[in-house]
Amino acid sequence: MRIVRYEGGGGVCVGYLDGERIIPVAVEDGGAGASAIVLDLAMAAAEDPGLAPAAVAEPVALDAARLLAPVAPPPSLRDFSAFEAHVRTARARRGLGMLPDWYELPVFYFSNPHAVLGPGAAVAAPPRSRELDYELEVALVLGRGGRDVRLDEADRLVAGFTVMNDWSARDVQRREMRLSLGPAKGKDFATSLGPWLVTRDEFAPRGLRSVPDAGMAARVNGVEYSRSNLDTLWWSFAEMVVYAAEAAPVRPGDVLGSGTCGTGCILELSSVHGAGRYPYLEPGDRVELEVDGLGVLASPVVAGGSPPFAPDPHRVRPAAGR
Repeated sequence: MRIVRYEGGGGVCVGYLDGERIIPVAVEDGGAGASAIVLDLAMAAAEDPGLAPAAVAEPVALDAARLLAPVAPPPSLRDFSAFEAHVRTARARRGLGMLPDWYELPVFYFSNPHAVLGPGAAVAAPPRSRELDYELEVALVLGRGGRDVRLDEADRLVAGFTVMNDWSARDVQRREMRLSLGPAKGKDFATSLGPWLVTRDEFAPRGLRSVPDAGMAARVNGVEYSRSNLDTLWWSFAEMVVYAAEAAPVRPGDVLGSGTCGTGCILELSSVHGAGRYPYLEPGDRVELEVDGLGVLASPVVAGGSPPFAPDPHRVRPAAGR
């Protein structure tokens, strides 16, 4: 089943796709409970693939609906680094080899759950950035919580999957990570999810310990930049769930991103083929991320409006080196 959140009927609606139509199953006046309804429906549909809840209103044409992120805001947003090809190329750009620990720990960072955007929502770079980049990823969404989860338990926690764009301000990220912290402001300004949530039984029928064979592509202004396949993941989604829940609680609605696939960002492409061929994004660009079975997540890039941070000129500071 493919489940959507969208605006309509005086609130936030939840429905599922029937061809090119949305069958509405719930309307939330305030919208606060819509994400929980998405999760409940996804978990029920994963257990009963033939489930077809009754409509609460007339069907809506998919191309006439303003879709929202499948869940927003999630309780937490973790982004992993699970594709070896991307990590290897990104490290080689800095003259570095692979670290042995990468093959032992499926590492992730926490991003900003309150900066989640849906399909079609505009994205702007942070004010001090001139190097806005996309990242082509797949995310899973948890439908149940847990702690200290075993590999054979991971499937029962997952509601479904969606396309994820982990937007990155590369110049800001580079400065922050030289300070041995981050990514932080270089990442926390926007994460796009959508266009819908595909239940785990449909997208990963062999279970989370096997990685689905799904083509992945990114286009900028209609020109293909990236192409890969989800089955090149080094770490399985089951392993990501287990590591996230190791000695820590995970909650329904938590989002776990796969990390960028090989060739899945401009940083990687420009380091191999040159910045002239693959320049960073500018206002007016349109980015489309497509994953077989999950749909197309499209986002326009716009100019930002906020001023950049500057240190307080009136703050009396300790002498340097103290």
